[in-house]
Amino acid sequence: MSQVIPERMAARLDGDFVVFLIGMRINKPWKLHKWWPVFIAMPRMLKELEAAGPESGFLGHNGLSFGAITQYWRSFDHLEAYARDRDKKHWPAWLAFNKAMKGARGDVGVWHETYLVRAGQYEAIYSGMPRYGLGRIGELVPATGNREAARARLGSVPQPAPEAMQI
Repeated sequence: MSQVIPERMAARLDGDFVVFLIGMRINKPWKLHKWWPVFIAMPRMLKELEAAGPESGFLGHNGLSFGAITQYWRSFDHLEAYARDRDKKHWPAWLAFNKAMKGARGDVGVWHETYLVRAGQYEAIYSGMPRYGLGRIGELVPATGNREAARARLGSVPQPAPEAMQI
């Protein structure tokens, strides 16, 4: 188990980056032969990406959780290059999935969402947590001073008038 940091921490990551969410949904659990290949493909791809090193553009991920995985990439170009590289594990898995699902798209679902994040256009807070998310990929810094509140961590978001902040 990862070490819990008993303070409020914020994440800092220099430069632009990409957040890539990917997951699967088992619609027909009895069709093991349809969803099992999808289920076992992702750990193999993540191992390959972790071994590739920083030049691949893969920054890391939030482990395997059933249903969804969060990946962090340096750029969309890096992510797309991996996805389309015929010599990497994603390409044959993608082809096999599309072949297996032909005429049976309702058996197992796959999805992904890609977010391009500009430098400084994010905020992240962790309290009583081990390194996680951007805090695992980037640097963890104390959530004090100008990192105390979400709006301040975003930095470039205009501050509301003081009366608007009173509840």
